[in-house]
Amino acid sequence: MGKRLLFFVLTNILVMTTIVIVWSIITTFTDIGGSFETGGPGLGIDFVALGAFSLVVGFTGSFISLAMSRWMAKKMMKVKVLDPNGSLSAQERSVVEKVHRLSRAAGLTHMPEVGIYQSPEVNAFATGPSKKRSLVAVSSGLLTVMDDDAVEGVIAHEVAHVANGDMVTMTLLQGVVNTFVVFFSRIAAILVSRLVRSEMQGIVRFAAIIIFQILFSILGSLVVMAFSRYREFHADQGGADLAGRDKMAHALRSLRSYVDRANVNDRTDDSAIQTMKINGNGGMAKLFSSHPDLNERIARLEQR
Repeated sequence: MGKRLLFFVLTNILVMTTIVIVWSIITTFTDIGGSFETGGPGLGIDFVALGAFSLVVGFTGSFISLAMSRWMAKKMMKVKVLDPNGSLSAQERSVVEKVHRLSRAAGLTHMPEVGIYQSPEVNAFATGPSKKRSLVAVSSGLLTVMDDDAVEGVIAHEVAHVANGDMVTMTLLQGVVNTFVVFFSRIAAILVSRLVRSEMQGIVRFAAIIIFQILFSILGSLVVMAFSRYREFHADQGGADLAGRDKMAHALRSLRSYVDRANVNDRTDDSAIQTMKINGNGGMAKLFSSHPDLNERIARLEQR
């Protein structure tokens, strides 16, 4: 269920990189101003101007990513949006009714779009720029593998993300991370460019900005992922409040059972299973996971 954040983070990095590439080309190869060097004492960098620039670029990239999140999810996952007033199968009608019922229970005045995408993976996600323009989508694999109570628990978890405004919260955090990424990547690029001959500084600085920004974005994603794991516990609790603690716990146990089966079949090439196994890894991989370990989520839910 980490696709919501994955789309957002990847889109954010792409948007940020595009903005900086365009701006760097303009400032490096034209006479338009854009240098943050002052030639003064110390490092000779105008930190105030650079900070303001970083703030604008950082939050612009973050909010553009948020605005594109629902559209990107539909296109990348080939989500079939279900029209509640159209002709639907019994299974599709059940999914729509669950999402709408749980959304009303969560106090949402605008019902999320509901979708299904064809995939063997056991997955679901919620995304969108606001509570009024959200999307809750489930995979066909989830509907095949899980029973009705588990499906309701998963949907309740995703509706809780929408009701909690998690995408907007993540956007603000990503904006702060972006600001630091732009700020420090520019400083690092300026310092590196001073190590080469003057005629090469423009090209070196341009390349260094892109390289450092991608590297710092990856490091910054550790902060975003850590906060995402924290928010998952709240969404689990929200799902328990909406669907009932038993259904939410049952949904998590069903996911754990699926992961356990995946671990037995280590040699499989099923990308869906490999995706689920990423969430269960330890070590460094755990730092880049958007979701906590399922055992920890179950334990926390049962303790409350």
